Amino acid sequence: MEIFFTVPGEPVPQGRPKFTTKPFVRAYDPPKSAAYKKLVAAYASRVKPTTPLEGDLFVKIDVYKGSLKSFSKKKLEQAEAKSLRPRTKPDADNYAKGPLDACKGILWKDDGQVVDLFVSKYYSKNPRIEIRIQEVDSIQETLF
Repeated sequence: MEIFFTVPGEPVPQGRPKFTTKPFVRAYDPPKSAAYKKLVAAYASRVKPTTPLEGDLFVKIDVYKGSLKSFSKKKLEQAEAKSLRPRTKPDADNYAKGPLDACKGILWKDDGQVVDLFVSKYYSKNPRIEIRIQEVDSIQETLF
């Protein structure tokens, strides 16, 4: 079984947790990260299986950041052809944390089931993230 979905809009990396002491000490997601997780969860709910996946999972996340306004026409073409890639912060793994948490209980029971994770960063005129999930047993081809 393969599940694929796209979340439109500028991808949001997982922010560092915030802390409060009222009414007791606790950590919470920054508002921007929490809102993005809700958005991802809404799109994941549209493609959810009848029961959450239970086995080992392979997840591929393609992050398409918005092209920079300073890009020349040539750089824009390179970005759309995926030959110009973002090397800047935030790191690729920070883009994966939020969506993995957001899909818990919707697509899978726990994000600990993700045993293979592949995250790629690109530029695009249409910022978005694309998420592909496969059960490890059902992967037919070599990944690399």
